[in-house]
Amino acid sequence: MTEITPARTFTGSHAIDITDVRKSFDGKEFVLNGIDLKIPRGEITVIIGYSGTGKSVLLKHILGLLRPSSGSIKVLGNEITNLDNNQLTFLRQRYGMLFQYAALFDDMTAIENVLFPLREHRRDLPKSTMVELARERLKDSGLDEKHFNKQPSEMSGGMRKRVGLARALALDPEILIYDEPTTGLDPVLTEMVDNLIVSTHNLKKGTTSIVVSHDLFAAFRIADHVAMLDAGRVLLYGTPDDFLRSDIDLVKRFVAKGVHRELERK
Repeated sequence: MTEITPARTFTGSHAIDITDVRKSFDGKEFVLNGIDLKIPRGEITVIIGYSGTGKSVLLKHILGLLRPSSGSIKVLGNEITNLDNNQLTFLRQRYGMLFQYAALFDDMTAIENVLFPLREHRRDLPKSTMVELARERLKDSGLDEKHFNKQPSEMSGGMRKRVGLARALALDPEILIYDEPTTGLDPVLTEMVDNLIVSTHNLKKGTTSIVVSHDLFAAFRIADHVAMLDAGRVLLYGTPDDFLRSDIDLVKRFVAKGVHRELERK
């Protein structure tokens, strides 16, 4: 059986190392067509691209929800394409995930939502310790204590995002993933979420943050590195400045559209 590196012991420079990953669902067309991407440990990387370029499929591979047709995916030093379902479940405890619309349990309060992963995966902890951890995570995410016992229907969109983030932080993850965190939000709430991502990253030193987004200028505000996908490949990987200086036609058009949207917001 493949051994998994213990939590908080990986010291490599790249939290995720993807090499020549290809994925076809029908054996003919490739949704991922030779992805090469190294995601630095302890930094914020934003994955962008038009719809249909492979962002969601790549994310599912990183999470181990899909297996590639060929290629290598190493997460915290572990070749996840070789892991069985039990090993993947164990490794996923080192991820935190903020879903696109927070995906809170409607019949649970804010604190109960955050307690859920602790009850599932940290049954060794006393109940009082779990509650204290959940309260700390909610405070870390910026939710006022007076909202801890509210259900999602009683919370604003911004509050639900904060609860979703607190739940993602519950197990003290080494990798924190945000799936389209600002989709459908107004400009004020978008800026709040962007600031929340940065403040959380700064609070949790050493955590690797991965943001999957279509919003280029949100990426520019928060990213250390940006990877743009096109046709199942990495078209450009670099800093925000690299994108602004790029001569690649598709990148220039994407940047231009992003500028236009940003001007409309203002």
